[in-house]
Amino acid sequence: MVIIPAGVPRKPGMTRDDLFNINAGIVKGLCEAISKECPNAWVAIISNPVNSTVPIASEVFKANGTYDKTKLFGVTTLDIVRANTFAGEILGKDPKDVSVPVVGGHAGITILPLLSQSEPKLSLSSEEAAKLTDRIQNAGTEVVNAKAGAGSATLSMAYAAYKFADTCLRAMSGENIETIAYIDSNLVEGLPFYASKIKIGKNGIEEILPLGPMNDMEKKNFENLKQELKGSIDKGINFVKNPPAPKM
Repeated sequence: MVIIPAGVPRKPGMTRDDLFNINAGIVKGLCEAISKECPNAWVAIISNPVNSTVPIASEVFKANGTYDKTKLFGVTTLDIVRANTFAGEILGKDPKDVSVPVVGGHAGITILPLLSQSEPKLSLSSEEAAKLTDRIQNAGTEVVNAKAGAGSATLSMAYAAYKFADTCLRAMSGENIETIAYIDSNLVEGLPFYASKIKIGKNGIEEILPLGPMNDMEKKNFENLKQELKGSIDKGINFVKNPPAPKM
């Protein structure tokens, strides 16, 4: 298993998209090396912007004849960790006893918390649900601003990476596990990559699960994220197919 956290962190005022040109090149180079040295590895990508870097990885692997979409993952676990933490605060429960599915992408409005599917159930007004959704979507910016230039969400991201890696290693050992990751998916028309509920086992992704029922706010957010996520996916694919000219 190869985990790719490499890249520059966000600083105040930067979006994940601002990181694109630097981190895209890093991910592309590492995936070239994976194709050569360990083409059958499970690959978990943390480097932002994940919405674009996972499509970059897929194009590199395709070009090298080593693409296996059942073994390529964008790690969006941090969004779930945050959603469970914030929901736990409201419910008065330990976050490990709370489960809030978060699908879509891994930046801003592309992050889609399905609060209506929370276990235990959340009882929120429309205003409260909108406020909680916004906090989950922008928690990374909250951390960047709080650290005032000293870095981004390094510790919580490390925890999320550990949780996802542990899930993958257990699956490799023969467990069948449900999780969520940003993957090559035909679940949503027009979006070839999507953070989806999945079942994984020793051979990788075994099943992509339905998104499940959404309330009216979630349906609206679902429609609103599509154009932005599609743009990020296309940007990643184009980076590989039409690479930027080298700087002189």
